[in-house]
Amino acid sequence: MATFAVTYAYSDSTSAGRDVVRPVHVEFLKSQFEDGRLLKSGPFGPEEAPGALLIIAGDSKADVESLMDQDPFHKAGLIEERTVRQWNIFFGADTTVPAEQPAVQPAAQN
Repeated sequence: MATFAVTYAYSDSTSAGRDVVRPVHVEFLKSQFEDGRLLKSGPFGPEEAPGALLIIAGDSKADVESLMDQDPFHKAGLIEERTVRQWNIFFGADTTVPAEQPAVQPAAQN
C-alpha cells in the first residue's frame, strides 16, 4: 500500500454543520484508524485557515478518494476543498507505514 496526504479546507460558513456532523465523522475516522487505513489525522491549528490533514494508506489515489467520499463531512457537503496526493515518506517512515509494509531502513553509515 502507498501513503497519501489528504487535506480538507473548510469554509467558516460550515462551522455549525461540522459541529452537528462531527460525532459521526469522528466515528468514521476511528473505524478507518482501527482498520489500519487512517495513519494520522488532525485539524490545523487555531491560527491557520480551517481544515485538516489526514494520512491514509491506500492502493491508489482513486482508492483513497473513494474511501474519503464516505466521510460524513464529505457526504454532508461540509468540505470546501479536498486534495489527495501520494506521499513518499523518507524520514519517519517506520511510524506511518501500515504494518504489512516494511519500513525503509536508512543506509548504514561508515
